[in-house]
Amino acid sequence: MTQLSLIRNHFSITGYFLLVILLYSLLAGCSGTENRNSGNAGERLIPAVEAVQARYGALPLTERLSGVTRAWNQVELYPQISAPIVKVYVQNGDLVAFDDPLVQLRDAEFREQLKQAEANYQVALAQARQADAELKRIESELKRVTSLAEKDLVSPTELENIQTKAIAAEADVELFQARVNQAQAVVDQRKEELSRTVMRAPVDGTIGNRNAEIGMMVGPGMRLFTLGELDSVRVEVILTDQMLNYIEIGQRTEIRTANLPSGVMTASLSRISPFLHPVTHSTEAEIDLANLEHYLKPGMFVTVDIHYGESEKATLVPLSALYENPLTGGTGLYVSRDTLDRIPVEPFGHSQTGGLTDPIPFEFVPVEIIARGRMSAGIRGVKPESWVVTIGQDLLGGESGQAKVRPVNWKWVEYLQNLQREDLMMEVIQERRVAKKDSVGSDI
Repeated sequence: MTQLSLIRNHFSITGYFLLVILLYSLLAGCSGTENRNSGNAGERLIPAVEAVQARYGALPLTERLSGVTRAWNQVELYPQISAPIVKVYVQNGDLVAFDDPLVQLRDAEFREQLKQAEANYQVALAQARQADAELKRIESELKRVTSLAEKDLVSPTELENIQTKAIAAEADVELFQARVNQAQAVVDQRKEELSRTVMRAPVDGTIGNRNAEIGMMVGPGMRLFTLGELDSVRVEVILTDQMLNYIEIGQRTEIRTANLPSGVMTASLSRISPFLHPVTHSTEAEIDLANLEHYLKPGMFVTVDIHYGESEKATLVPLSALYENPLTGGTGLYVSRDTLDRIPVEPFGHSQTGGLTDPIPFEFVPVEIIARGRMSAGIRGVKPESWVVTIGQDLLGGESGQAKVRPVNWKWVEYLQNLQREDLMMEVIQERRVAKKDSVGSDI
């Protein structure tokens, strides 16, 4: 029951997992502690706490963000025309190359429209040839009449009439040539529309999110596929305008997800968009990653830690050791007056079940927080290597107190600080089952 009390007090001071605290309280009321302590009802209860030894060093400064994974060259594919689907060439997970066919749409209407456009083009072309021939005839006639006019063999009126006909013939040629160009443009448009009845891959990649079935009526607003290269991915994170003061391109990042075998992947911050959103005043940063084993899937949420520097050197303590004294309102630590160096620290495991010390005095020491990291804080006011309470501060209370101590290492403290609500509840339930089993066995 001591283990449950320690964890309960740890999360009460950090402000997390209120539901779990209630669960712990209920379990505490059902445990066999009363039976074990029934002979000592008149004695003052000495609480049990966990303590870790403070360190000295620089605190890594990190910014923890949530990121979304996208495939390299990831694009959404939409049809450019409206028509029913008559054939689908690919399935989810298929690898395709640039210009490979993906979907065939019904093309009968578009072929007929192209045929009509080509016929109109031939008509326009014939009319243009006819107009050109007429112009040549009139130009020949104009040349003859002009020659006669120079010899005063024709009247000026006759010469003027033939000149007017030549000008009109030139205009007709230009008009019919424009009609030819217009008809050619319609033919090109119909050919382009016909080509769009076959959707093709714009890039190399893998097909996903297939939403295409034979017989479906599709249009430009309907997404049929997502396509992207899975061997490389891009993780996108959102940065506020304040973060741009200390986060830069090239800084080391750690991408964390349970899908990776090691749980973490390291890469540099690849790029930051220089344009901020006009309302949220935030921008987007990207991290490029190799993904040859395809552990990272497009659309997956990941945790991103951006390392942007180190604090000045100081005493380092876990964040769970910081405690706000309810009497003074100040933030500080419960520090051991005695040394615990001679007491062995249990190696890190899934739970720490080492023994407790005899009662040891602790006093509350106010501290100045220099910097806060993801797991620890740099402080002034406590010497390095001092033993500080990480779980159970509210059981001590006041400016000083006594407690039995279980010395633990930093890995155990970080493990507790990383626990999610579901993980913690499973811990409690499992310990409750074990305790119940042991109780039944002892009764037998």
